[in-house]
Amino acid sequence: MRSNKMLSTDEHFEIVLNAMADPTRRELLNLIAERGQATATILSSTVTVSRQAVVKHLNVLNKAGLVAGDRIGREMRYSVCPSQLSDTAEWMANLAANWDNKLHWVKRVAEAKDNKKNL
Repeated sequence: MRSNKMLSTDEHFEIVLNAMADPTRRELLNLIAERGQATATILSSTVTVSRQAVVKHLNVLNKAGLVAGDRIGREMRYSVCPSQLSDTAEWMANLAANWDNKLHWVKRVAEAKDNKKNL
């Protein structure tokens, strides 16, 4: 897989959104954010999936740039990378604003046509 720095913007957001699409990964991300840091062992004691499944989910989140792991002893401690979330949230807000503008334009056109009919 290519590094995130070589991905196009669309590819990057696709990877982030795919990672966020899974409810277990969202739960893990929330747990890490609440704790500041967490290991797969700690996380697996609070979710309904196995430690191996937690590790796989953490790898997906890591590849998406949503978490980063630092090796301490035999375990990895994961922390949230807020910049990836901020970038994705900003992109989604801009997308929503563009759609709002388009919908307002459609509404204005429809109202103008309706006003012409009523004259």
